[in-house]
Amino acid sequence: MSEFMGKTYRPAAIEAAWYRRWEERGYFSPRGGGPPYCIMLPPPNVTGSLHMGHAFQHTLMDVLIRRRRMSGHRTLWQCGTDHAGIATQLVVENRLLAEGRPRAALGREAFVREAWRWKEESGMAITRQLRRLGTSMDWARERFTLDPALSLAVREVFLRLYREGLVYRGQRLVNWDPALGTAVSDLEVNSEEEDGYLWYMRYPLEGQTGRHLVVATTRPETLLGDVAVAVHPEDERYRALVGRYARLPLCDRRICVIADIDVDPAFGTGCVKITPAHDFNDYRIGRRHGLEAINVFCPDASLNDNAPPAYRGMDRYRARERIVADLKAQGLLEKVQKHRVTLPRGDRSGEVIEPYLTDQWFVRAPPLAEAAIRAVEDGRIRFVPENWAHVYYEWMRNIEDWCISRQLWWGHRIPAWYDEQGNVWVGHDEAEARAEAGLAAGVPLRQDPDVLDTWFSSALWPFSTLGWPEKTPELAAFYPTAVLVTGFDIIFFWVARMIMMGLKFAGDVPFREVYIHGLVRDAHGHKMSKSRGNVLDPLDLIDGIDLEALIAKRTAGLMRPSDAPAIERATRRGYPQGIAAYGTDSLRFTFASLATQGRDIRFDVGRIQGYRNFCNKLWNAARYVLMAQEASGDGEETSGEAQLGVSERWIRSRLGAAAGRVEEALSEYRFDLAAQAIYEFAWNEYCDWYLELSKIALAAPDESPQRKCGTRETLVIVLEGLTRLAHPLIPFITEELWQRLAARAGRNGETVMLQDCPHAEEFPADGQAEREIAWVQAFVTGVRRIRSENRVPPSRRLPVRRRGGSEEERRWLERHRAALMRLAGIEEIRGLDGADDQPAEAHATALAGGMTVLVPLAGSIDRSAELRRLHRDIERYRGQCRRVRDKLDNPSFLDRAPETVVARERRRFEDLSETLAKLETQQRHLAEADTDV
Repeated sequence: MSEFMGKTYRPAAIEAAWYRRWEERGYFSPRGGGPPYCIMLPPPNVTGSLHMGHAFQHTLMDVLIRRRRMSGHRTLWQCGTDHAGIATQLVVENRLLAEGRPRAALGREAFVREAWRWKEESGMAITRQLRRLGTSMDWARERFTLDPALSLAVREVFLRLYREGLVYRGQRLVNWDPALGTAVSDLEVNSEEEDGYLWYMRYPLEGQTGRHLVVATTRPETLLGDVAVAVHPEDERYRALVGRYARLPLCDRRICVIADIDVDPAFGTGCVKITPAHDFNDYRIGRRHGLEAINVFCPDASLNDNAPPAYRGMDRYRARERIVADLKAQGLLEKVQKHRVTLPRGDRSGEVIEPYLTDQWFVRAPPLAEAAIRAVEDGRIRFVPENWAHVYYEWMRNIEDWCISRQLWWGHRIPAWYDEQGNVWVGHDEAEARAEAGLAAGVPLRQDPDVLDTWFSSALWPFSTLGWPEKTPELAAFYPTAVLVTGFDIIFFWVARMIMMGLKFAGDVPFREVYIHGLVRDAHGHKMSKSRGNVLDPLDLIDGIDLEALIAKRTAGLMRPSDAPAIERATRRGYPQGIAAYGTDSLRFTFASLATQGRDIRFDVGRIQGYRNFCNKLWNAARYVLMAQEASGDGEETSGEAQLGVSERWIRSRLGAAAGRVEEALSEYRFDLAAQAIYEFAWNEYCDWYLELSKIALAAPDESPQRKCGTRETLVIVLEGLTRLAHPLIPFITEELWQRLAARAGRNGETVMLQDCPHAEEFPADGQAEREIAWVQAFVTGVRRIRSENRVPPSRRLPVRRRGGSEEERRWLERHRAALMRLAGIEEIRGLDGADDQPAEAHATALAGGMTVLVPLAGSIDRSAELRRLHRDIERYRGQCRRVRDKLDNPSFLDRAPETVVARERRRFEDLSETLAKLETQQRHLAEADTDV
């Protein structure tokens, strides 16, 4: 088969074809009778495109799903997309505006039809990109949050909550985006520090001519809605004024002076204005003190009729200028200071968000939160890492009611209708609402114009996608799901709400574990953002950008629409030569290797090159293995059983150990340790050691046919096992290689993804073989180190002397003599066994177990370098001996430590002392040797 394998690994040649085959054959769907295992995909926005965070998160989920699928579980990775209310409405609105068709002129029904048309035509780009990443989602069960079945679930939940009094309509303070004209969630608000000012304003004290309170504020335009001035109750400067009144400048309204512990005496003058309708903290203070909330803004953030006539209709910032000028004219502006302010801006519009008092729909969250807190406390849900549970508790124990209405046209319309008296009636549709109210058909009703917050429908995702409120087989089999993989930034907005809704409506927790991963940052630890110019596109890393070719196409006038953005991305990100095509597997392995628990990851493009080399290493190993199989047709076959040499037993044992490490790592979501175990086995043990040992065995003229057969068999069986072990992380190359190896390894099946995942029991441990090959490695690496430190060229074969060693080690030497000489570039190996038998010349030394390996220095070795090396080793061993001796001399340690620990430390001291003595002897001999001999 090797004749069909190219000399170079080319991911583009295999990835698309394999994914198409997997999907067409339905391999991603649940199958078999094993225990169920389900992961819910956090539904990406239908407007979105694949970014590094998606690629990282989805790689980790795919590793878990593929691993469980190979372990015999009936797996479901439930996929789908979110309708993304605000984001989608903006995209469609801007598109229509560019065509000269503004949303308002189009009308609601026509606009919603346009939104659906856009979604079907171009709004699902991210699902195509997810396929490029190799994600094995069950696309046959793909869901959309506005699908009819999911819409039914949303209405059912809303109605049940409303009938229990857990959904209500009321006037409260919300985040309001004046540009979009809607309430938004905290997650849709970005708060950053900007340059601003602090205005110090004088509020005259009532009945005290010439006296005033000085209030510092960053928002003088909200002065018109002030209802109080607050001071800290322990602030001696103002204690006597609490309970008195001040006159509100420009309004001539009487406001009270109150004391509240939320006031910071160190801010400004220690006096703060209280504007409950326009500040969240003021709103809480106002409720505690029973203060009126006066809203002075319109939805577009202009001033309304609650403001004095001189300011009505003004934009908030024009009003600010006018108010400051009027205060100054009246002698009520004391001073203005430059000040850094934190401004909340809408992530979609960029507008400064207003705390805005308005009528909205809310969910009473505290009653739902109680059960959700208990579910984590009693262990029904486990956070990984555990520290995120404390964050969850902090948020949930201070939860406030959840604003679920949005002033949009795209989304789940709130199933509520109003009669002419303003009474509200709810139902799945208008007919049900009328029946609920007992209203005649002729009584006019109007439906609430708002839609539900996107997070409301997303909170139902784990059970609505499985068919709830129907009792479907999928719901019975896969709910609760196994694990949720997500970032920490949506623990409250999505994770907590899924837990509350799952317990309330599906009768159990939505998932058993929550794995919280870090955020993907650039190589310097900076957050990836367009403003920094450090955003990487995963598809650019997979496919590459040939900048030279694209520029040539531009010069020739042959550019396609997609070429210009690629040129811009490469040049802006500092890749003047373009970006190499690394392939999907290289990117996935990079993500897995970086996925340490609880830490943000720094993504360095240089790292992915290393894993591209790793994939190429596997490719070349497979070419060698297959060529070795083909070479067995030269008359060396045997009809007897294959015999396994020590190296064959060793590599099988090492594969079993690697399989055990991977299994343990993934059980604790240590993707980095799983990747490390696979990498170290594949590169260091299989490729660097076993392949070289196999070449020696297969080339040996006196080696038996049975042993050569065992070598060829092991080459295939171990590499086939490695492809199964690595498949969850690097699915494409492992599928390609497995297809070529499976039959030769005695395995049947259509695809590696449905094969058994290798476990340690499949390749049992062989301690004897591992000790023997470890000794061989120590011998070879010792000679290689001497060669490297003394800059002896690889072509120069070295004479080697050996001294001491156990009887067993001498047998090992004879058994592996050919391998030792070839792998270490040795000319000959001779013994020095007499008690006084020392080499006549200066020599460098290494240790292989109890055997000393000596390499003569004359003509080839840097004697000074070897003395320096021995000095470093001696100092290191002396330090270790000293630390262990101090521990053994410590009465407290001897009294408290278990006997087995004390005995282990004593054995360690003996071993260290023995090694130190050998090194000191080597140093003395080298220093005394006549270098002219």
